[in-house]
Amino acid sequence: MAALTVLAPVTGQVLGLGEVPDPVFSAELVGPGLALDPSREPRSQVLSPIAGTIAKLHPHAFVVQHDDGRAVLVHLGIDTVELGGEGFTLHAAEGEQVGAGQVVVSWDPGVVAEGGRSPVCPVVGLEATGDAVTRLARPGDTVSAGEPLLSWA
Repeated sequence: MAALTVLAPVTGQVLGLGEVPDPVFSAELVGPGLALDPSREPRSQVLSPIAGTIAKLHPHAFVVQHDDGRAVLVHLGIDTVELGGEGFTLHAAEGEQVGAGQVVVSWDPGVVAEGGRSPVCPVVGLEATGDAVTRLARPGDTVSAGEPLLSWA
């Protein structure tokens, strides 16, 4: 299976998953990856990290599944499910084919932060083994949306 490049879905500062204020992500229970502390741009666009099918789509999170079966989870903030979709705009639909870098959601991470929630965005290779995912960006780096973040062998 060819290596799959996972793109940064948002612009921001790279964090290790251990820095995510949620035990499910920080312990890598759903898989390895990185997180991004997004820039606080209003109506910030969130891009698909890989090409594939949107397997799950909620305003605050989505999963894109590649044709080879590998799937990447993008979670927009922590505890943002409590917002009930307020402040998020969907630009795609569940079951839709998307290209890597295509806009899936827009949101305002600054409003999430002002509301007392963490806007940190985990990007996780679902059910991947830790040794299968290589971090192309390092904690402390700043990446732009659409830049390579991870490589999944």
